[in-house]
Amino acid sequence: MSEIISGHGGKREGAGRKSRFDEPTKVIRVPESRVVEIKNYLKKSPNHEISDIRLLDPLSRVEIPVATERVQAGFPSPAQDYIDKKLDLNEYLISNDHATFIVKVNSLSMLNAGLDINDSLIVDRSIEPQHRDIVIALIDNEFTVKRLIKDALGCWLKAENEGYKDIHPMEGQTFEIWGVVTSVIKKFK
Repeated sequence: MSEIISGHGGKREGAGRKSRFDEPTKVIRVPESRVVEIKNYLKKSPNHEISDIRLLDPLSRVEIPVATERVQAGFPSPAQDYIDKKLDLNEYLISNDHATFIVKVNSLSMLNAGLDINDSLIVDRSIEPQHRDIVIALIDNEFTVKRLIKDALGCWLKAENEGYKDIHPMEGQTFEIWGVVTSVIKKFK
């Protein structure tokens, strides 16, 4: 059989992905359960300049059983211990994975809306903000979480705690609604 030479395929000098490092890189496979741990290690390591690590498939599937009965504020009946289906939290909490991120609350300004320090907020940047939505806003290069109010005078941000002031953007101030809060993840333990 004769050999075909076409100039396509095979190893070529300068071809392939370029590395930010001064040494060759290698693609490795890791167990999905260890990805977060490895990402955290790489971020902490002083010898790496990694600022953004993305999973090729960011959607994992963990199905959690869903009970058919709603929980009363009293004692549940042991006879009502039925499992109807399974629920994937990604499908339940995220409608647009490319525009969704999680941010942690760092103040008590929205306490009366049920948001406490260290609660995780799921924020969707693709949703058009509406009157009374809880939003993440960027004001003069600082992020804040507040309730968006739209009225005859324009848009302003309402704090849900009497100890904090509402924010009425002034002329010359930068004011941008960065995303709409769709859910809150609150840990009790």
